[in-house]
Amino acid sequence: MKQDATLHSHHISRQFNSDLEEIKNNMLEMGGMVEKQLTDAIEAIISADSGLGQLVRDDDASINAMEVKIDEECNRILVRRQPAASDLRLVLSIIKTVNDLERIGDESAKIARLAIELTEDGDSSKGYIEIRHIGERVRNMVYMALDAFARYDVDAALAVAKEDVNVDMEYSTAMREMITYMIEDPRCITRVLNVVWVLRSLERVGDHAKNIAEHVIYMVKGTDVRHLGLSGLEEQVKSE
Repeated sequence: MKQDATLHSHHISRQFNSDLEEIKNNMLEMGGMVEKQLTDAIEAIISADSGLGQLVRDDDASINAMEVKIDEECNRILVRRQPAASDLRLVLSIIKTVNDLERIGDESAKIARLAIELTEDGDSSKGYIEIRHIGERVRNMVYMALDAFARYDVDAALAVAKEDVNVDMEYSTAMREMITYMIEDPRCITRVLNVVWVLRSLERVGDHAKNIAEHVIYMVKGTDVRHLGLSGLEEQVKSE
């Protein structure tokens, strides 16, 4: 269900409209930066590119700076404009989404650090297929969640929440496979543990993407859906 794109654009003050649009655009810009950071971190693992891994780690400072900047803009709007109803939900959802984006950036930086360590440890393909598959799923979840926010699309947000279930299942399967590797060859335990931490970070990225999807539903529907479960999310999305 795509909502009217002008949902938050009916104010006497054109400056207020402009302020709201600016913080939304800044949040989406930060989202694009985080998407690239995540994509590059996964590529650094798969390609054994420690140089790319270091670039990802260096980019984390820019993500953190964006978070601070957007939070300050949101706080200024809350104080000066005292928004209500859908406008207030928009600002609060942006604040929450920016926090989740920053956390995704942190997980990407962790993956990049592990990419460097794995590259230094030498060649091994154990776990890389799982990293590629889960990495592609969660990267797509982040994209879908941000796109849902941009379009106020609660159906797209619900699709992100449903995808998180698939990611969790694939993650559990991958964990069992990693344990099997370590039992069969104790010499690879250190390396496989690094792969485990990568997979754990990817699973957490999926959780944050799901959080963003829930923020979209809250923003559009006006209901806090964080603890309703998938069936509760579906009920809220279908409600008028």
